[in-house]
Amino acid sequence: MSIILVNSKLRAYEYLNQLAEYSGWKQDNTDRLWSRFLRYDELYEEFIFYLSHHEIKDDLHFHGYSILDLYVWQMNHYNMIHDIGKNTGNCNKEDLVLRAFLMMGEFMDNPEDFEQKLSGAPHQDRL
Repeated sequence: MSIILVNSKLRAYEYLNQLAEYSGWKQDNTDRLWSRFLRYDELYEEFIFYLSHHEIKDDLHFHGYSILDLYVWQMNHYNMIHDIGKNTGNCNKEDLVLRAFLMMGEFMDNPEDFEQKLSGAPHQDRL
């Protein structure tokens, strides 16, 4: 992992770890997400906005998809797995947001695989 020299990045990393712990994430997933934030400035800026406002800014678009699109995809995926048809209060929304950020970072790493996954028939994606 890169050495963090900027105080604001150190604070962002601390907040990420707090959210990840609250969401039940393992450290390796948190580290994977942090590495995407370091690799993609625009993804990091979206995260900083989320930390400050607790909402998705939705400025970053990649191959026609935004963080908000991926959040909705995560929510639908959660509903399908839990076979509930709607998003309940038991759902950890912070986990879904972090998953959407990680998915966007991985999408930016490998657009071909994710475009196929996202453009497939609903609920026919590969896990």
